[in-house]
Amino acid sequence: MGMVSRTAGTTALAAVLVWGAGAGTARAADPGAASYAATTGVGVHNAYEKSAYPYFADALDSGAAMLELDVWTNVFGRSWRVSHSNPLGNDNNCVNAANAAGLRAGPRDQDLAGCLASVRAWHDARPGHRPVVLKLELKDGFQGKAGRGPAALDALLSAKLGDALFRPADLAGGHPDLDTAARAGAWPARSALAGKFVVELIPGTVERDNPLDTLWTDREYAQHLRGLAAAGRLREAAAFPAVLGAAAGDPRTRYADAGLRPWFVVFDGDASVFAGGSVDTGWYARGGYLVVMTDAHKVAPAIDGVRPSEAQARERVALLAGRHATVVSADWHGTPAVLPLVVPRAAGVR
Repeated sequence: MGMVSRTAGTTALAAVLVWGAGAGTARAADPGAASYAATTGVGVHNAYEKSAYPYFADALDSGAAMLELDVWTNVFGRSWRVSHSNPLGNDNNCVNAANAAGLRAGPRDQDLAGCLASVRAWHDARPGHRPVVLKLELKDGFQGKAGRGPAALDALLSAKLGDALFRPADLAGGHPDLDTAARAGAWPARSALAGKFVVELIPGTVERDNPLDTLWTDREYAQHLRGLAAAGRLREAAAFPAVLGAAAGDPRTRYADAGLRPWFVVFDGDASVFAGGSVDTGWYARGGYLVVMTDAHKVAPAIDGVRPSEAQARERVALLAGRHATVVSADWHGTPAVLPLVVPRAAGVR
């Protein structure tokens, strides 16, 4: 990698560590030394849509801490499709880039492999970039019989992103499961996660509305993790399943199979519920768990979902950081100045 690219990557990392940029937060001398689980960043919902960014590279360049992709797996279409509402084909801003020069060239509307190729090309040009959560909503769940099950997703992510992934095995280390590792403070410092992607999986809207689907993405991938760990092959896993939906207490108790619960350390739910006072959000911080708070703009008083003022967006980030969010998510691509913001978790209004 040439010196220019390395310098660009280092500059990009420094740019996102806007420590203490929100009102009322204290500045830290070395934000990169903070644990990833002790920070709060800003995510962009459905960053693959052309109405949000002309190219997925633009989303990656935004400085956002999380970018979301919607993925379809059903047997009526080919491959892993990336689209919001077309279950048969692709409708997105990905271009299947082979290198940095191709990040904004060639046809868009690529499948997940094409999107990941662009992510890799962007990564190679910026090796010291901020840690990025790639949130995959599996709209209709896994389809193992069609060759699109958990192991196939691992293989695709590994083939495209390889050493750029922060894997469940990286968190687990010598611990028996992810929960034990998280509670032991095993999340690395932000500086150690420079140049890494954390892949989050959630069950999709179609899957959740399908009465015939009794094995949702979260539980299916947790079973997969447990099986890999039992076989001594956890290193093959490439993603973290998330518990979907904010709830009081430990939301993992919804899983009747208690042996699956230790494989969930990422939680994803409505910001309004997390901010409403019915949830002890400090529990997530004490456990070292990551929390993605969605629809941040809807928390009362509601603000614009795409283009709030920078002051409004910063105040909302501070509020939800105070509720222990790891990622504050909305469609704020219309307010780009706030997307690189990183503040200490629990630094905002309590």
